[in-house]
Amino acid sequence: MELPKFILGDNTDYPNAIFIIHTEFPRFIINLENDEVEWFEEFDQHDEKELETETENYIQQATDFYDREIARYDE
Repeated sequence: MELPKFILGDNTDYPNAIFIIHTEFPRFIINLENDEVEWFEEFDQHDEKELETETENYIQQATDFYDREIARYDE
């Protein structure tokens, strides 16, 4: 099965949270309510250094995905 790069998720236990799931490496979930990120990958020191520089980009991509999805609901 081929998964989309991003998936929008919610959970009634967290009524204010907006979750975006990133399914490609590095896999993570971000809560757009507070920008908290949960990584599903284990990183070594080399990966962590690269991840620090890319994290802002990943968050922006997740936010752009959310904005695009919400705009499609309004159409």
